[in-house]
Amino acid sequence: MGLDVVLYRLVRAGPGRRVAYVVAEVVPDPDDELLGLLKRVRGGGRTPMLDRIDPLGELVFGSEDAPQLLAELRCLAEVAGSPSEVEQVRRLALLAQRCLRQRDVEIRFEGD
Repeated sequence: MGLDVVLYRLVRAGPGRRVAYVVAEVVPDPDDELLGLLKRVRGGGRTPMLDRIDPLGELVFGSEDAPQLLAELRCLAEVAGSPSEVEQVRRLALLAQRCLRQRDVEIRFEGD
């Protein structure tokens, strides 16, 4: 399984053309560490956005969601028990900070 977190950048192809997105950065979850962290915080009331993540689906957060996402990622950091889990949360926070600064990006949590 796994839950990849992907930062997409909006590409404007010109007038009258469809909006497209390109991958700007990926934080993979090959060992399901993110999924484990999400299970530990789910349902506690502190992570309503992260609680909506479906490990088999996709959930999109835009720049307007970045402040709340950063706050909820701090909750994940609190339950991280290994250096690799801490690093996973740190990398996700960097994506969220980038999303906060750049209005033409979005973060997608993409399950298998």
